[in-house]
Amino acid sequence: MKKYAVVFPGQGSQSVGMFASFMDNEIVAQTYAQANEALGYDLKAVTLNGPESELNKTEVTQPAILCASVAAYRVLTAKAGALPAALAGHSLGEYSALVAAGALDFADALRLVRLRGQAMQEAVPAGTGAMAAVLGLEDEQIKDICRQASSGLDAVWAANFNSPGQVVVSGTKDAVTRATVLFEHAGAKRVVPLAVSAPSHCPLMQPAADKLKAALEELEVKEASIPVYCNAFARPITHREDVLNALILQLTGPVRWVETVQALKADGIEVLVEAGPGKVLCGLNRRIERSLGSANVQDQDSLTKALETLV
Repeated sequence: MKKYAVVFPGQGSQSVGMFASFMDNEIVAQTYAQANEALGYDLKAVTLNGPESELNKTEVTQPAILCASVAAYRVLTAKAGALPAALAGHSLGEYSALVAAGALDFADALRLVRLRGQAMQEAVPAGTGAMAAVLGLEDEQIKDICRQASSGLDAVWAANFNSPGQVVVSGTKDAVTRATVLFEHAGAKRVVPLAVSAPSHCPLMQPAADKLKAALEELEVKEASIPVYCNAFARPITHREDVLNALILQLTGPVRWVETVQALKADGIEVLVEAGPGKVLCGLNRRIERSLGSANVQDQDSLTKALETLV
């Protein structure tokens, strides 16, 4: 079997009806039953039936993606017969990775990401924050323009380094608007406003990070049994203190996805398998390292193909 890593998607990968064809799988059904018990409501019903407005509430979206991702991971590893050599997750997906690594209890993680979603929502008043994807500029150009467009806390920052030529910026609505003009003048192919309720991965999230830190102190966080390449450092962590630091820093700092995928490749990973709804990371990963094998798991057909890719 090829040396593989499992990567987990973040917010934005959700859709009403996701995993519908996978719900008959016993492992998937058990995972959703555990989630329903941990959260105190029927997450499976919301996932399958919506309404979309309910599923897209941040405090519902985050547990929904976590649950689907963990379910996909459990099915994959049960069928593969071998655990991955490494794990990573994009933003919210890092929580799925830490559950897979045994650092976070599944039920604790579900409640934690629900709180994370609520805290992110409350950190910045509605309508005052914004995010946008910038296509076709170099990372340093984007960082420089963010500095030019910023004044004190009326600021914008590079938030997600998703792939070469694709960076997401985050900050106040006014600063993102000012930066957008500068990006376009600098020759960006496109600047796409994102439909988000909170400006993630920037210093405006400090109030949310403080709430998350307090919640983490109440939980039992363990050593990771599989190295998790974290967003904050773009390197593998296993120690409990590193896990805690990574989750807190992740809210206010950028997602270093390009460096993460490059580090996985440098450490001998041959295939990246995306576990969870959608195939967003598959697309990004191919643009970062074309030599890496790619697969995803979100239903029976994709599971079969993923297992074939690993052999």
